[in-house]
Amino acid sequence: MLLNGREIRLDWKQDGETCRFRIESEEERVADIRPVEPAVYSALVDGRSYQAIVDGNSVSIAGRTFAVEVIDPRRWKRERNHQAGEGFQNIIASMPGKVIRVLVSAGDAVEAGQGLIVVEAMKMQNEMKAVRAGRVVTLAAVAGATENAGEILATIE
Repeated sequence: MLLNGREIRLDWKQDGETCRFRIESEEERVADIRPVEPAVYSALVDGRSYQAIVDGNSVSIAGRTFAVEVIDPRRWKRERNHQAGEGFQNIIASMPGKVIRVLVSAGDAVEAGQGLIVVEAMKMQNEMKAVRAGRVVTLAAVAGATENAGEILATIE
């Protein structure tokens, strides 16, 4: 999701009106969320009560307003999944699957269009490629491992 323009990872599991969530690397937390009226919610988190007001792509909580955009990792967007600009390029799993082959190692120099990781999803193999030249700085993909949609498999600098 984008929160005030910053991409953060939010894992969310709902069971009735109780949900469990984890924001990036924080510990899992439990919230009791109930609708009060249309677009207004009452949330009980860690013994504290909050009122959240949703207005389009913004949420107001405790007098602060946040711009929010949900990014579904299953929806492919050229702008997000294939950024060729400066800085880091994350190779992100677009859907759940199994890593079949890892074609590079951390520290390797790569060229634009070079294959990095082969993932099998829905009985089809997909080779994930570098959009630009760079160096593999992190490599989380492991051959034989199962990955979830939205997981960062590698990062190129």
